Amino acid sequence: MEKEVIISIKGMQDFEQTGKDSIELVTRGNLGRQEGVLTLSYEESELTGLEGTLTTIQVEPERVTMLRTGQVNTQMVFQEGRRHLSMYNTPYGAMAVGVNTRHLYAELDETGGDLEIDYAIEIDHAIVGRNVFQINVKQADSFPIKQ
Repeated sequence: MEKEVIISIKGMQDFEQTGKDSIELVTRGNLGRQEGVLTLSYEESELTGLEGTLTTIQVEPERVTMLRTGQVNTQMVFQEGRRHLSMYNTPYGAMAVGVNTRHLYAELDETGGDLEIDYAIEIDHAIVGRNVFQINVKQADSFPIKQ
């Protein structure tokens, strides 16, 4: 069973070529459990530059998987102390990306919680940047939105 939630995302990127950038976003999404895996999903917006993309985050005890489908298609696996390779498909082409997770914190259940992931991005086996994102999830009924 899925329930509507409010998702607060804070992201920081530090890439060699472009420097530091940060983003904060609050959006509605869905939280549920499928086959024993906690799943959080939301539609990306123009603000993130990924409009037309659905992001789904699957939370398991020792790893978090982020799937994006739509304008951007990718699957990224985060597991503390581990490196995973993935394909990052964009309208401009595909590239192989390495994800080396430095820190992973996931305290999330059906009522909400927090995720924090700190990871390095590799392209052609060279680290090109670092990302840190923090996600807070709260039940939507505890935050009525006036229209």
